[in-house]
Amino acid sequence: MYSIVLLYTAMGAVAGVLAGLLGIGGGLVIVPMLVFCFTWQKMPSDLIMHLALGTSMASIVFTAVSSFWAHHKRGAVHWVVVRRIVLGILVGTFLGTCIAARLSTGFLKGFFVVFLYYVAIQMLTGRKPKGSRQLPGSLGMFGVGSVIGAVSSLVGIGGGTLSVPFMIWCNMTVHHAIGTSAAIGFPIAVAGTAGYIYNGWGASGLPSYALGYVYLPALVGLVCASVITAPLGVRLAHSLPVARLKRIFAVLLLLVATRMLWSIL
Repeated sequence: MYSIVLLYTAMGAVAGVLAGLLGIGGGLVIVPMLVFCFTWQKMPSDLIMHLALGTSMASIVFTAVSSFWAHHKRGAVHWVVVRRIVLGILVGTFLGTCIAARLSTGFLKGFFVVFLYYVAIQMLTGRKPKGSRQLPGSLGMFGVGSVIGAVSSLVGIGGGTLSVPFMIWCNMTVHHAIGTSAAIGFPIAVAGTAGYIYNGWGASGLPSYALGYVYLPALVGLVCASVITAPLGVRLAHSLPVARLKRIFAVLLLLVATRMLWSIL
């Protein structure tokens, strides 16, 4: 068991550095790593993706707190926007886990692969939406929050890949969009974790030390290491060519997505 926790600690260290260095959500790194490790541990193939998504969500609960608090201290979180969107986020994320629990690992892998391709192409092209409208009303914010939450739960992320472009499109400045998105990531992670625990409770074939679809040894290793190494990644971001590294990482995402796609076919 100790060797397994050490493996996940090393994985969390890598994920933390990359998240701090490149400003990406940890789930994009953590989910593929977990899929690889769970496969190596010979966990039931029909549960691998569910466990990867649930464990990724649980790890984001811890990292999101430090992230949004740092943005809050800089005045970069629009709490009015958070309050307006949070109900849709909670509902959409929880319902997304209910849907995910009823989907096959193959389908979830395919959905994640498509999402990885989308993110990688976005990073390679550097495309950003132009501010062309204002934030919608209460009903519109509920709908947007539901979609962001549902998609985030299906790919095990904190939602920044979706919420940041949306807020920039609605004329929010980039650093306020990032800060507000970090705050939104916490309820996404909480609802996602609760949903994957609830929907995985009593599922047949779960490994030892699993709480629903959350694998606790992996969670402990990921959280302990990523919280420590994320600040290191932030410091490195000020001394390394981040733009070039993002393009290299985008190519790596394409390779990972292709490898996962190959495992499905």
